[in-house]
Amino acid sequence: MTRQTVNARLRWVYISIGLVLAISLGAALAPLFPGVPKPVVETSGKVYELIRDMSLLIATLAAAYLANVFQKRSTFVSALEQEWRNIVRTKSTLYTFCEAPYPSAEQYLEAFCRLSEAIDTMRVVYKNAGETDELIGLYPYAPLHDMRRALQSIDPRARTSIPVAERRLVKDAILQSFYALRENFLEELDLEEPRHPLLISGGRRLKVPGAADHARNQQQRERERQHGSNGSARADIEDLLARLYDLEQQGGGSPKADQQRKPAAAR
Repeated sequence: MTRQTVNARLRWVYISIGLVLAISLGAALAPLFPGVPKPVVETSGKVYELIRDMSLLIATLAAAYLANVFQKRSTFVSALEQEWRNIVRTKSTLYTFCEAPYPSAEQYLEAFCRLSEAIDTMRVVYKNAGETDELIGLYPYAPLHDMRRALQSIDPRARTSIPVAERRLVKDAILQSFYALRENFLEELDLEEPRHPLLISGGRRLKVPGAADHARNQQQRERERQHGSNGSARADIEDLLARLYDLEQQGGGSPKADQQRKPAAAR
């Protein structure tokens, strides 16, 4: 279920609930207005009582309908994400084929079959644009077929010698089609900007080694409690793990490096 369909369903639900609330409010306030005929007041009272008695059922039906809408939306988004992953893997396969020094027929068939799968699995996400009972319609994302036609133009089974420049041109055409597809395909996923982006090149970690005092104190208490217990831990294992932990905290490297340093120190 696309975002447009979801918004249309939500508007319909909001309008319906608003009308029910407006009718209920008007029926409840009708006796308070002077000059309202008595039959109207009696009718409004019955309408208000009916809506009040049916309020739980109305709320339940609205909640069930909205749950169904959001469930369909969630399923649609999941299928859309899976389809996009298939397209990305397909682009990588096509790129690898075009960059191969001597692409074989087997590599071509693998790339073509993966692209064909991406084209056909689009059916589980979208129907064709303008499709009717009599008309096939238009494929919703034409760049995928542009990628297919570009790939077919360098089929090694049809031509044994394909110039490198031609394969590079096909590669560029495939990438251009992919970028055009990405620009439109991902709009349906309701993507948002990251809250903490890293927008500079050469980004690095700014935090330094260490921990807050309360964590260090808790660590020490746990160590003292464990050492004071009468557990069945082996002393040699405890000594090994403690030594490895201290070595890592000091930046000493791997145990192998530690073992290599000891003979050197002895010499």
